[in-house]
Amino acid sequence: MQIEISPTRRGLMIGAAQACAALALAGTAAASETLPKLTVTRDPNCGCCGNWVEHMKAAGFPVDVVQVDDVMPLKARLGVPEALMSCHTAEIGGYVIEGHVPAEAVKRLLTERPKATGIAVADMPVGSPGMEVPGQAPQTYDIAIFSAGRQNIFARYRGLQQI
Repeated sequence: MQIEISPTRRGLMIGAAQACAALALAGTAAASETLPKLTVTRDPNCGCCGNWVEHMKAAGFPVDVVQVDDVMPLKARLGVPEALMSCHTAEIGGYVIEGHVPAEAVKRLLTERPKATGIAVADMPVGSPGMEVPGQAPQTYDIAIFSAGRQNIFARYRGLQQI
């Protein structure tokens, strides 16, 4: 037994209206998740900094890059502790992001909005965003949250995975 279905004009119009409503809601949700601009200050000769910028862009962050020969004065002005300094410094939403911090940690910072100067990954751990090395296992590393005279662990990662 074969059943023939022939949609009515009314049914097609209702379906089209539902599809338009779904698309409008999806667009509204995407617009509400728009991430703030990330301004990255880096040395023009550093390749891993460029790789980190690409990681952040791939995660949806709009990025402006400022290239300078000496990033140290900016780090000092923004209050990055010497022990947490890395190769590039970024600013976003009133926070400082120092080094190879995963995009998901930055998103968490922006969602939780703790009272802090910023977050940092000290040094340049293998496997952190922008520091991937083919054939080498990613290192475990801490993301520090810092303010004047205070540092705590914000998160612990191995590669791009929080652990």
